[in-house]
Amino acid sequence: MTIKKTKIEFGDFQTPRDLADAVTAFLRDAGILPSAIVEPTCGHGSFALAAQDVFPKTRQIFAFDINDAYISALRKKIRDTNSAHWHVTRQDFFTYNWKEFFSSLRDEILVLGNPPWVTNAALGALGSDNLPKKTNFQNHVGFAAKTGKANFDISEWMLIKLLEALDGRRGSLAMLCKTSTARKVLRHGWLNRFNIGRASLHLIDAAMHFGVSVDACLLVVHTGVPDLLSTAGVYADLSFDHKLTTFGLVGRDLVADVDGYHRLRDLDGVGYYTWRSGVKHDAASVMEFRKSGDTLVNGFDEHIKVEPTYLFPLLKSSDLANDRLIPQRFVLVTQRKPGDDTESIVRTAPKTWAYLLRHADVLDRRQSIIYQKRPRFSVFGVGNYTFSPWKVAISGLYKNCRFVVVGKYKNKPVVLDDTCYSIPCGSEEEANFASLLLNSDISQRFLHSLAFFDAKRPVTIDVLNRIDLKRVAERLGLEREARSYFRDAAMFESQQGLLVFEKQAQYLTKRPRGARQKRHAP
Repeated sequence: MTIKKTKIEFGDFQTPRDLADAVTAFLRDAGILPSAIVEPTCGHGSFALAAQDVFPKTRQIFAFDINDAYISALRKKIRDTNSAHWHVTRQDFFTYNWKEFFSSLRDEILVLGNPPWVTNAALGALGSDNLPKKTNFQNHVGFAAKTGKANFDISEWMLIKLLEALDGRRGSLAMLCKTSTARKVLRHGWLNRFNIGRASLHLIDAAMHFGVSVDACLLVVHTGVPDLLSTAGVYADLSFDHKLTTFGLVGRDLVADVDGYHRLRDLDGVGYYTWRSGVKHDAASVMEFRKSGDTLVNGFDEHIKVEPTYLFPLLKSSDLANDRLIPQRFVLVTQRKPGDDTESIVRTAPKTWAYLLRHADVLDRRQSIIYQKRPRFSVFGVGNYTFSPWKVAISGLYKNCRFVVVGKYKNKPVVLDDTCYSIPCGSEEEANFASLLLNSDISQRFLHSLAFFDAKRPVTIDVLNRIDLKRVAERLGLEREARSYFRDAAMFESQQGLLVFEKQAQYLTKRPRGARQKRHAP
């Protein structure tokens, strides 16, 4: 095993001593006075060593790691100190009984450190066995359990296990992690009624300290307190001087700005349109093309000619975000809806079928579970909505939250890729009206109260489906115009469209948080 692979496998980003010193000094100034300090994945022991200097009255310091070399090196470092209260032990985090261990300690506990910044998917690709036992601890169901939502940072699993073990014990957990991981950990703890009190995120410069370009923070959580809280402040640095926002749990959902959300919570209601993600194929080199004269060029720089039957103009996230709405790419869409028989392409478009067969090695190797037990050369994320003549669309990857109107190109519907979201519209007028509502100041403020813009994909279907456009129209004095469009908002869906201006007793605009309406698979 190479050093590089070893570092990746164990998420080995050692904490610089100056950062460990700053963190422990901040915790001391915040009033934390532990009798026992625990660094569960100590590495070089930066936090344990810093804590020794900052908390001289601490009775016990525990440092654990799976790496024998790190344990040996740390033992050498503490030989010249008063090491009687040190306990430096090789330990596999995933097999250790943390609850039993914490139960053996007295008074206040401080658990601090820097757990591995690596995902279970990345470790699986490396063939690593440095993984927790597989469980659906996030409680994903259906499609989400089979795809990307089931991927998680190893640190997320570790932090949840530590909070579980600390449940009921008076202590503090202070860990460096990605901000997205911190939010997931807190949401899990809040939903599962962990004994969590005050919590906060303090942003750090990961590029400066670790040479990685991710949004990171010090997560601080207090446990074993009488008053449970489900909000957390976000601060610009290792202090409480510069508060940026407060996020928290509303029902079962996290919102990015609790105060902003409560000012606009009446907009959280029925999604009269069902937002959809674009077409997913996981084979851009084969399925996507650029135009070159009279031919198409694929990702292998092959010039090809196929029938227009299954060929559609394509827009991607970067196109939507940068207002490039004249398609420069094309995509093969082999099905009109999931499960369609693709072998009919042999008869309707023999050149297209021959092309797919030539590149079957790429298409047949697609790893995602969504292609299993599906017709050969299947795609995903298709339905009537895919081929609607007009759409309102938004990029899921960019932070500008700009909604754009997408129409036909050369008399064919424009298809979006799977990093985009859209709603189908029956006319240009309907699309322009929906876009007007979505780009309004009030919709944008509501969207910003929900979305976390440091996330890899800030805009999600779950967020978009919460925008009640009827309420937005009412706020803008456009109820009469909305009445004419929203009756047909579900024309591309299989179910009957709602008569959205009926009495609220019949059609609720507020769903109980415990009974969120069923989402369609993207």
